Amino acid sequence: MAMNPFEQQSPIPGVRHIIAVGSGKGGVGKSTVAVNLALALGQNYRVGLLDADLYGPSIPRMLGALHQKPQMTESKKMGPLVRHGVKLMSIGFLVDEDQALIWRGPMLFKAMDQFFRDVEWGELDYLIVDLPPGTGDVALTMAQKVPVSGAVTVCTPQNLAFADAKKALDMYDKLKVRQLGVVENMSYMIEVETGRKIQIFPKGEMDSYLDAKHIPKLGEVPFHTDVARSSEAGIPIVISHPESPEAEAFKAMAAKLAKELPCA
Repeated sequence: MAMNPFEQQSPIPGVRHIIAVGSGKGGVGKSTVAVNLALALGQNYRVGLLDADLYGPSIPRMLGALHQKPQMTESKKMGPLVRHGVKLMSIGFLVDEDQALIWRGPMLFKAMDQFFRDVEWGELDYLIVDLPPGTGDVALTMAQKVPVSGAVTVCTPQNLAFADAKKALDMYDKLKVRQLGVVENMSYMIEVETGRKIQIFPKGEMDSYLDAKHIPKLGEVPFHTDVARSSEAGIPIVISHPESPEAEAFKAMAAKLAKELPCA
């Protein structure tokens, strides 16, 4: 009888909760959400952030660690970098930013296993895993190798984006990964003079679909150019503008995650 690959899961020593952050397509701000949720959680908990977007790693640039390299520890494991109290690991620390990774499935499987097993994560309350867009090998490998506490799906409001997000939601259902909720990124823009919310994307069927499927909406993040500028500068919005509506949205969502996945 063939072995069930999901029976091969084993926890990462010292890591209490693993949270996957994914999206059905690129360009919706998935890595921005993953980084800022990790930083928001890191203000009250022990947090790690794994950049599992192996073909397009962006965490090193977004956290101002582009030219940093992990050091080997006494136990012969890779020591994660630390930014703003959060432990980081990314393939971007190991290869040049402009170097293409032309890897097939087995190489991806091996790399993911090394990131889980050969990094000295230490004691963590939460390990945030920034997945590549879509429903491919990396997400499947993660679900097979480690017990995932839950998944967060990132999407923008319009139906064109949500059509792909539904595929990610369906993938988590098939993998039996708990749906922690959907983040509606770039949900609206706040008019400076009046505080009025302006819809920059047409509202689609997201809310009605989530209600029908009993999937929570984790939160809505306003659009502001400071979010992109902060990421480009390597100091994400939760750190650079901690009292902004965008940072407050991330902190509120982090509090919801901590309530759903308590560490006590």
